[in-house]
Amino acid sequence: MQRIVFLDRSTIAPQVRLRRPGFEHELVEHQRTAPEEVVRRLDGATIAITNKVPLTAAMLEQLPRLRLIAVAATGTDCVDKAWCADHGVAVSNIRGYAVNTVPEHTFALMLALRRNLVAYRDDVLRGRWQEAGQFCFFDHAIHDLAGARLGIIGDGVLGQRVAEIARAFRMVPLFAAHKGVSGMGSLYTPWQEMLATSDIITLHAPLTAATRGMIARPEFEAMKRRPLIVNTARGGLVDEAALVQALDAGQISGAGFDVVTSEPPEPDNVLLRAAGRHNVILTPHVAWASDEAQQALADQLMDNIEGFVAGRPRHLLQRVS
Repeated sequence: MQRIVFLDRSTIAPQVRLRRPGFEHELVEHQRTAPEEVVRRLDGATIAITNKVPLTAAMLEQLPRLRLIAVAATGTDCVDKAWCADHGVAVSNIRGYAVNTVPEHTFALMLALRRNLVAYRDDVLRGRWQEAGQFCFFDHAIHDLAGARLGIIGDGVLGQRVAEIARAFRMVPLFAAHKGVSGMGSLYTPWQEMLATSDIITLHAPLTAATRGMIARPEFEAMKRRPLIVNTARGGLVDEAALVQALDAGQISGAGFDVVTSEPPEPDNVLLRAAGRHNVILTPHVAWASDEAQQALADQLMDNIEGFVAGRPRHLLQRVS
């Protein structure tokens, strides 16, 4: 019988149904798991489910029965994959489930900030409409998406979907060539040109050693059109202190972020402190989290587990013997 332990069930909304796998099993769900609780809770488990709970080599070497780590997310930074590869523990992840929810959240941020919805909403609530004495007022600039140049960093499934939606808005999508890399072909806009000519820049790249801090002070200084910066990917892609400095200096027109470098942010996080500004929207890493996307994730998670147990593994990050 398979013993399955979900270490952080609370990372999936309670209304999302997690079906039981179609084989003999014991399934134990913990809402949250602290690092010091991992080994005890996974004792005897053959399958571990984690979204964000770290599974380090020091933990894994104490779990001899473990055969599969099913990550309930696309990113797998929380797992020591090198140790797993060396010791025959399979690691699976979730793929392709966020093709609607993340791009839609991206455009929600774009629209809200380009049209200054937050500022106008706050004005209405404090009585500014009555003070204006007419049917409307013009305290904050409003800009259309149509005709705007959209710099897209990351040309995967999400970046491609963002470009598709952008074309429907009659925007001009530009896929950025990799920073510091030339000769990527006519489908890509050179990095410096993308920075200098974009009205909006949106990030859809993974966080790696090469991409960490890819948008920092030099990049903000190269932004000639005061673009809006949108990040629904990973917080570490952008230097947050440099971002706030760019806001202060008027180098960018605003920021719509769903992610920060450390989550949840510390109270003194510079981006969190800036989140009260009318040209900043900070949401709590929920771009992925429509009910529809979460249900697709939960279904795929169980598909991965059932496939592994049936000898037909799917979405593995490496081969195991």
